[in-house]
Amino acid sequence: MTIHKEGYKILRNEILIFTLVNYITYWNSEVIFWFFTLPIAIFLFIISVYFFRVPKRDFQRKEGCVYAPCDGKVVVIEQTEENEFYKDKRLQISIFMSPLNVHNNLYPISGKVAYTKYHAGKFLVAWHPKASTDNERNTVVVENDKISVLFRQIAGAVAGRIVTYATVGNSAAAADELGFIKFGSRVDVFLPIDTKVCAELNQKVKGGLSVIATY
Repeated sequence: MTIHKEGYKILRNEILIFTLVNYITYWNSEVIFWFFTLPIAIFLFIISVYFFRVPKRDFQRKEGCVYAPCDGKVVVIEQTEENEFYKDKRLQISIFMSPLNVHNNLYPISGKVAYTKYHAGKFLVAWHPKASTDNERNTVVVENDKISVLFRQIAGAVAGRIVTYATVGNSAAAADELGFIKFGSRVDVFLPIDTKVCAELNQKVKGGLSVIATY
């Protein structure tokens, strides 16, 4: 396991703040230091480390597979209109990430990045029906000679920053890192209507490992 680079600054600041608070507390009350501030500081730091963890995984990149772009639970499988890029009907698979899930995002297929766009927006709860169109979000499209896939990083009620590394024209490999969303969020995947869905509602998936569809 490693720590994601998006967590370096936050963890460094936590160390500085916790050290200062505990230092001041220690010289004012050792009892409060040992039984209150120190245990709380350790607990919060462990939670932060856990959130920014990146587990080591052996990715199997099989042709014709669409992989889950993140860890989480499948909350939507439906046909819907995709009005930003395709402007037609698509098959949508949505994965909700709780604050306890691994939060780095991965490319679901290999190909070329054809489109990427950031949208400022609201911070509705990630499972809200309008979160896909109203919340802060970033849309990325990757295409190869067999399929075009749109996936959208969506901020939730707590998440306030979406990080995306995709650049139009760059090559993308399935399960390579696409970005990161902080503190609870969701990723929507839009596929051609004739794509065969492998995922099921309420299924727990792992980014880069679970196959959610085939083409």
